Amino acid sequence: MTPATSRYATLDGMRTHLLEAGVGGRPLLLLHSGEYGGCAETSWQHVMAPLAQAGYHVVAPDWLGFGRTDKVVDFADPRGRRLRHIAAVIESLGWAAPAIVGNSMGGTYLAQDLASDRPVLPASAAVLVSGGGFVPDNDARRATLDYDLSREGMRRILATVLYSPALSQDEDYLTWRHELSLIPGAWQCTASARLRPPGQGVGGGEFGKPDDTRYERIGCPTLVVAGAQDPLRLPGYADELAARIPDAELLTYEDCGHMPNIEQPDRFVDDLLSFLDRRYARRAA
Repeated sequence: MTPATSRYATLDGMRTHLLEAGVGGRPLLLLHSGEYGGCAETSWQHVMAPLAQAGYHVVAPDWLGFGRTDKVVDFADPRGRRLRHIAAVIESLGWAAPAIVGNSMGGTYLAQDLASDRPVLPASAAVLVSGGGFVPDNDARRATLDYDLSREGMRRILATVLYSPALSQDEDYLTWRHELSLIPGAWQCTASARLRPPGQGVGGGEFGKPDDTRYERIGCPTLVVAGAQDPLRLPGYADELAARIPDAELLTYEDCGHMPNIEQPDRFVDDLLSFLDRRYARRAA
């Protein structure tokens, strides 16, 4: 299968890194997770080629502050600025309403946007992979936030977010993930999510807050994918989330942690294609 190609574009005034595969197919946007070293290639390296082969034009941008995109954080509105940047990516591609898949931070930001009064992202379908719902500030979360840029620190992050120890013990994989976390400015941008002004409690700034997202307002078909052994979410969160979205399906992967798209990529691709094919068939009916 043809691998994804890497390119850059200046969008919303920012140098933006994109991975792309399958030009000319149905539009499909992939939004990556937000752990240290997280970027498009770490989230989607094993799924882009088979999705493109199945007839999709797949684009995976690096969020602002992550990967090889400019290292910028809007401290007044970090989520809004990142979402508007992704909207600029979609506009640059000439897409009206792509299907959008988000993993972890990508899925949470996507769900929050689609449930808002004025969504920024024009999604025709949404896939939330370990995203959405209350994000607890628990021991597992703190293990992913306490990162000192060492190999062992990255190993600890991988051992937390992945159920199987295979990848965290794979020295080549560990080296690759560690090197991506060392891109200048990446640590600072990722660390910004844990900042909290004085007098506003303890813990990371984006974590442990009540979830006031009105999921009932999400108007497109939605697939919720969760790992049964995800330590970064509360047990049963995905069932509650899917129940609140009007047109939702839920898949829970056993023997899987926070990254189903990384731990079980073959099943994930099959399930994603099945969901998207049924969605397109329903539109054509």
